[in-house]
Amino acid sequence: MTEMMNGKAAVTGQLVLLRHGQTPWSVAGQQTGRTNVPLTAEGEDEARDAGRRLREAFPMGFDPDCIFASPLKRAQQTAHLAGFEPQTLPSIIEWDYGRAEGRTPQTVAQMNGGEWNMWSDGPEALDPSMEGDWVATLPTGEQLPVHNGPGETLAEVYDRVQPAIDTAMPLLAEGRNVLFVAHAHVLRILTARWLGVDPHFARLLRLDTAHYSVLSVYKGDRVINHWNC
Repeated sequence: MTEMMNGKAAVTGQLVLLRHGQTPWSVAGQQTGRTNVPLTAEGEDEARDAGRRLREAFPMGFDPDCIFASPLKRAQQTAHLAGFEPQTLPSIIEWDYGRAEGRTPQTVAQMNGGEWNMWSDGPEALDPSMEGDWVATLPTGEQLPVHNGPGETLAEVYDRVQPAIDTAMPLLAEGRNVLFVAHAHVLRILTARWLGVDPHFARLLRLDTAHYSVLSVYKGDRVINHWNC
């Protein structure tokens, strides 16, 4: 994007947000925060296809120091299968769903004795008796440790993503594009932070597996350039 600075045209880079590919839990509708769930075979194909689409959309590519991924396996797998070698950026790890982790919203509501929504209620509204550790078995037979702790509030995630934006800003100011490979909820919340709006706005932003969105600066304002591509 081209901006005017001191009467001169300056090129500002774009911040590209890529959600990881399909996982067994995204298929089942289970809350997937910090558990290290891997991609499915379809998710791996989605990641490769996302890489092709990004190369078409950004033929100049991304500089090696402009590529970042969440530390979780599904994001790292997606980045590598898409053809990127990311730096790990802890501040874009997924929302810690706490007592809801690994459970569907319906199961959470049953265990909590009433209706529950992640966006409006958060994990902090759930009964502390739901905390604990257990082992989940994936359709492949792989077993994963699951931890149900207190979790994070939406406000905490909203504040936590600011360092990721701070990491991107100097690179964008140099006219370079930056790629974040991470997760649906955290990328939506990061977008709300980018726009400077209430974090609950993120609930209205659909982001499908292995789809990307583009944030930029237009006439001095931070904007959404493309969404869920």
